[in-house]
Amino acid sequence: MVKGVDSVFHLAACHGGRGYIDTHPAECCSNMILDQLVFEEAWKAGVERICFASTACVYPRYLQEMRGSTYLLKEDDADPFVRDKALADLEYGWAKFMGEMALRAYHREYGVKCSAVRIFTAYGPRENETHAIIALIAKAFLRIDPYIIWGTGKQDRNFTYVSDVVDAMILASERIEDGSAVNAGRDDRITLDHAAELIFEITGWRPREIKHDTSKPQGVTSRAADLTRARSILNWGPKVSYDEGFRKTIEWYFSNKNPHEVRAILEKGLAERDVSQRSAKHHTKAQLGGVFPA
Repeated sequence: MVKGVDSVFHLAACHGGRGYIDTHPAECCSNMILDQLVFEEAWKAGVERICFASTACVYPRYLQEMRGSTYLLKEDDADPFVRDKALADLEYGWAKFMGEMALRAYHREYGVKCSAVRIFTAYGPRENETHAIIALIAKAFLRIDPYIIWGTGKQDRNFTYVSDVVDAMILASERIEDGSAVNAGRDDRITLDHAAELIFEITGWRPREIKHDTSKPQGVTSRAADLTRARSILNWGPKVSYDEGFRKTIEWYFSNKNPHEVRAILEKGLAERDVSQRSAKHHTKAQLGGVFPA
């Protein structure tokens, strides 16, 4: 696959939403094997540049546990060689963290030009229902009432639309060569409750009752990205607002899904990853494929 290729965008991963990574730790660990295989084969084939899709899950959880936090996660908050900065989020975060470390090792030893993009809560068309925004949209699509939100609903995220992530990855591949990481996210955030309200507003439907299921995985309390490095090196910042991104995603979902399919998925459980579906990362890969040869 990498023979004769100039640039590799490595987005492949065993991955799902918070429910999946909480309940499938062994599968998430397999990413370390996958990453090493891609990096080694790319180096052997003489690939000029590698851009690795990392994650905000590499950041220490203790920086993300205060409700209503205004703290923005900086790239140097996560470092595998520094005490108190090597505290990734579950096995998925650790596997991605080790992927970043391996990538930099290929740069140091072999001079491979590479970059790591820490993606923050990507969402958009073609994402599957194991992820928060699509799950909330799916429940509105079926008009499920009572409407269930995992966790307290007060946990917040900086949901980042997929096309913005695509732009960041292309720029990182072009402008970063030493394997260092850069954030691709937003420096503002909304709660899950707010996200649900935005979905109700856009779809024109609202449930009579909203319930919060605190027995379900809900991840860290508060997460958003510092974009100083992204703006300085990439001249990048997110362009798609929450309202625009949610509207585009809802339009795609309502135009491409049928109730029987969605109901079956929700009944199966949102902690299970359906490998027949594409996640937002796979959508990123598809968009990148339109720019660079596969």
